[in-house]
Amino acid sequence: MSAAPVDPKLLDLLVCPVTKEALEYDADAQELISRAAGLAYPILDGIPVMLPEDARQLDDTPEAN
Repeated sequence: MSAAPVDPKLLDLLVCPVTKEALEYDADAQELISRAAGLAYPILDGIPVMLPEDARQLDDTPEAN
């Protein structure tokens, strides 16, 4: 079963509710990424869930060698 598509026009309008900056669309993970806030907002059945409390914290910390 494939994920429901997200309307490209909607993606152009959405911004991060925390930083008010543009979001990156990750089609594979079905998430909208806010690098500035360090959050990934889920997309459920083609509908972005733009609640910070429902967002996943990004782990962009470089691994130690």
